[in-house]
Amino acid sequence: MIISLPDDLKLFIDEQVSQRGYSSSSEYVQELIRKDHDRQHLRNALSAGAESAPTVAVTDDYFGSLRTRVRNSRG
Repeated sequence: MIISLPDDLKLFIDEQVSQRGYSSSSEYVQELIRKDHDRQHLRNALSAGAESAPTVAVTDDYFGSLRTRVRNSRG
């Protein structure tokens, strides 16, 4: 894949590579894409959660009950 950038963005990327310890501009751009991908995944998960039906509140009692069920399932 070939990406064209204006000189000011090329300079910015070169500075980031140098200052942040990336080995190449490709590594820096790959990291940006991974972070954007992760943000989109999180945004989708949060949206799905917000649109889902309400469930039981997660409290200390909930976690206590969950721990008890896990312990009992171990035999």
